[in-house]
Amino acid sequence: MKPLRLFASLLLVISAAFLSGCITKLNSEISPGTDLAAINKVYVVRLEKDERGVEKLIADRLSLLGKQATSGERAGIPADVDAIVTYQDKWMWDITMYMIELYVQIRKPKTEIALATGHSMRTSLVRKSPPEMVDEVITDIFKKSK
Repeated sequence: MKPLRLFASLLLVISAAFLSGCITKLNSEISPGTDLAAINKVYVVRLEKDERGVEKLIADRLSLLGKQATSGERAGIPADVDAIVTYQDKWMWDITMYMIELYVQIRKPKTEIALATGHSMRTSLVRKSPPEMVDEVITDIFKKSK
């Protein structure tokens, strides 16, 4: 019986190790004194190597929050924006390509100092679509702003 219990315990430990691959992280931070409600016009800067349109997903989500959001190249930042939004996305392959991480920063337009940041990480077993990851991060940032 003892070998059977040892085998069962070992199997349980191995299963727990595999299940720990179900990692979800979501966090955001707002700089002290920042009022994101006062930000109305934003510009999402397209990451140079992004060919998946993540900047448009972010701009669309900000528009749903009532912000006047546009997106494009860094050289096209309008002079009258209240904030610029930058991001970094990381993709992985597991049968299909999926977004494993998304970082979003809301910055002052002139100095590019971060006013707010958000980060989501989801491994393959708990993955979400890119629009859902954008929604998750932007919602968390603005939720903490209140």
